[in-house]
Amino acid sequence: MNAVPLEQIHPIDDPQHEGSRAATAWRLWSGEGEGEPWRQVRREVRQEQLAEERPVALVYNGISHAVMLASPLDLEDFALGFSLSEGIIDAADDLLDFEEERAPVGVTLQLRVTLRCFMRLKERRRTLAGRTGCGLCGTESLAEAVRPVGREAACIQVEAAALERAMAALPRHQTLQQATGATHAAAWCAPDGEVLLVREDVGRHNALDKLIGALARAGTDPATGFVVVTSRASYEMVYKAAHAGFGLLAAVSAPTGLAVRTAEAAGLVLVGFVRGNRAVAYSRTDRLLSVARSD
Repeated sequence: MNAVPLEQIHPIDDPQHEGSRAATAWRLWSGEGEGEPWRQVRREVRQEQLAEERPVALVYNGISHAVMLASPLDLEDFALGFSLSEGIIDAADDLLDFEEERAPVGVTLQLRVTLRCFMRLKERRRTLAGRTGCGLCGTESLAEAVRPVGREAACIQVEAAALERAMAALPRHQTLQQATGATHAAAWCAPDGEVLLVREDVGRHNALDKLIGALARAGTDPATGFVVVTSRASYEMVYKAAHAGFGLLAAVSAPTGLAVRTAEAAGLVLVGFVRGNRAVAYSRTDRLLSVARSD
C-alpha cells in the first residue's frame, strides 16, 4: 500500500457521523427534583442518534477469515490495522489491494495480500466470531488466546502531565461519541500530549486497530508518540499496542492482571485510571517523567 499523508486520513477536526443513524425515542425523567424518587414520570418524544454496528467480514485472497461487529466507518484503516495486529501481514506493503462491498446484511472487505502472507495465513487459519466486548472469540486453543508479543515495545519517555493533557483533549475529537454516547476511541498523541489522530468504534479493539491502520497507511512511526484509549486496558489492547510499536498505552479505566504481565514482558509503559491529575502506572514507570518516587 502506498503511504497516505497523515493529514489526509480523516483529520481529527473533520466531523463525521457515518457510523450513526437517527431514531425516535422517548425521553423519561422524574417530575421531582434531582435525586428524588420516580413518583411522577414525564416523557417526551425526541430524535436520538444511535451508533451503527454492522457485521464486517474480512476476506483474504478470496477466503473468509473473520467476521467482526464494528462501526462501519474508516474500514480501510480497520482492515490494515487488524491485519497487522493479528500478524496476518508484516507491513502495510503486504496488503496489495482493498475493496469494500456493502450489502443490507453487512460489509465485506475484500483484501489481497502477498503470497507469502497468504500461505502463512492458510497454515494457521482460524475463524473468529467477533463481538464488541471480546477480542478472542472463536480462538481454537489456549496458545492462540494468549500470545507473547514477540517484540520489545518502543522506548519513549513522557511527562506525566502529558497524559492528563491528552485525555482532557480527547472528548472534543470524539465526534461519533458526542453524537451517540456509545463508542470508544483510540488516539495517537505527541509526547507533549497533543492529540494528533483519533479513531472511533463501538468496539475498543476495533478503534485501536483503526488507529494502527491509519498510522500505517500514513507511514508514521507509532514509536514517536503514545496511545490513549477510552476503555479498560485488557490483554488484547496491550498486545495490539505493543505489537504495533507503541511504547506507552494510557487508559481511562483499569488494566487486567494479564494485561499488566504482558506489558511488563514487552517493556510497554501501561498507565490506567488517567483521570484529571491522577493516574496509576503499572509497568516501566521509569519512563514516566515527573513522577515522585517513595522508598
